[in-house]
Amino acid sequence: MPGPGAYWYGKEEMEAAMEVMNGGYLFRYGSETDPKFLKKVFTLEKELAQYESAKYALATSSGTSALLASAFALGLKPGDEIIVPAYTFVASYSSMIFLGLVPVLAEIDESLSLDPDDIEKRFTSRTKAIMPVHMLGNPCNMDKIMAVAKKHNLLVLEDCCQAAGASYKGRKIGTIGDIGAFSLNFFKTINTGDGGFVITNDKSLYEKAFGMHDQGHTPNRTGVEVGNRSLLGLNFRLNELTAAVAIAQLKKLDRIVSVLREKRAMFKSLITEAKGFRFRTLNDPEGDCGTLCTVIFETAEKAAKVSAALGSKTVDKSGWHVYANMEHVLAHLKSIGQPHTKGAYPKTDDILSRSMNISIGVVDGGLGAGWGININSSEEEIKKAAEQFVKVCE
Repeated sequence: MPGPGAYWYGKEEMEAAMEVMNGGYLFRYGSETDPKFLKKVFTLEKELAQYESAKYALATSSGTSALLASAFALGLKPGDEIIVPAYTFVASYSSMIFLGLVPVLAEIDESLSLDPDDIEKRFTSRTKAIMPVHMLGNPCNMDKIMAVAKKHNLLVLEDCCQAAGASYKGRKIGTIGDIGAFSLNFFKTINTGDGGFVITNDKSLYEKAFGMHDQGHTPNRTGVEVGNRSLLGLNFRLNELTAAVAIAQLKKLDRIVSVLREKRAMFKSLITEAKGFRFRTLNDPEGDCGTLCTVIFETAEKAAKVSAALGSKTVDKSGWHVYANMEHVLAHLKSIGQPHTKGAYPKTDDILSRSMNISIGVVDGGLGAGWGININSSEEEIKKAAEQFVKVCE
């Protein structure tokens, strides 16, 4: 049950991987004079920066490490609070917790992303940053979020892990706030099994993120530097083999998003005759990835019946994407005086209990999107799925 990029693995990815394997050199650093050193990570970072219209890009080992490096680069300190939506993948919380930060949860709206009108209600004297999560490929309402951030002089870390290829009003996500973190996990728009990257237009943030991801070293050297290091870091490096596959996938990203949008538009047009639901709000219909079609029913009862009849489930049952289902995160938050049991975010609970995610490109039961179509589905298969949905709704 992968993301759309995995459905399009082909000779490009295989040839890219074999080029590195035939050379026998998989480490991201090497000698410029060594013909076996193909500089795939460097090439990937250059192409990511160009694609995302960002000055700097940093390849990482995962989306989680991209979030960690990004938050570290922002200079957030233990005890600082960061506003995070109550509906997101667990890594949005856990990465902040490992830095000693306090994720303060806020409600979502019917875009299933952070509700800009709820942010200020969560402020305390320790609030330092906002993390808008472009959930399910749908960009947040960044105009309102950035207005709140500017008003209160807050940093903005965009969690773009589920939305590679998305944009907001003509700007690539990840470049609107101070820094953006992406994932190349198996379930994402494009993927390398695991991996991630960071983008920013701020040189200082880039250098700090780079140091965090590579034992404190400075950026863009080629050799294995041993010398002065500016900060204490960890190892979140990407390797040459993974980067080679990522380069091949990146070349397919625009086409993947285009096909997903076309197929979702067709599916949506075919199910509009059904009653009792509306579609999720898209903050920028032209910038959304098209990976999922989310429908919000009038009642939780109907949502439960329809999703069950299709062999799926409502979004509130979708595992480690809903705050109330994260027992380990809840235990930690409770230990620091923030009990977030089910019911703590009634607007979020209500919306998610009435919502169903239908797969278009991301086929993931963990997201509650185990039913629907995929990027390779034919017109006939799309029509058949739509007919099934309409029939069940009736």
